[in-house]
Amino acid sequence: MRKPRVRWATGAGCCSTLLAATMAAAQMPLPAATPPDGAALFKQQCATCHATTSSEAARQGPSLFKIVGQPAGKVDGFRYSAGFAKADFAWDDARLDAWLTNPQAMIPGSVMAYRQPKAETRAAIIAYLKELH
Repeated sequence: MRKPRVRWATGAGCCSTLLAATMAAAQMPLPAATPPDGAALFKQQCATCHATTSSEAARQGPSLFKIVGQPAGKVDGFRYSAGFAKADFAWDDARLDAWLTNPQAMIPGSVMAYRQPKAETRAAIIAYLKELH
């Protein structure tokens, strides 16, 4: 008894079918990217050093409760570096963005070691800080 012959598809027909399937998969829309969650990012990257309520004790950094719009270096109960004694501005989006990008460039002598190179992450953290009221 002979075994049945298996015939493999070859030639242009097979290749065009494979190509069509590959192109269809490549053209499928991707799900929309979710924006970064500022609260989660803050918890991961900032909460070790900063509290977010007025009732929590200061940590390595001051509480950031209601920080947006407040004068820099003036949170009661926190001892700031000498550079902050000379700071003469209120925290706004632009200042917070510059601070999170490179604290030492903004206030020489500051001791915050954290830097965030991604603008999208900085924006999400700043949006979260603006909610702390």
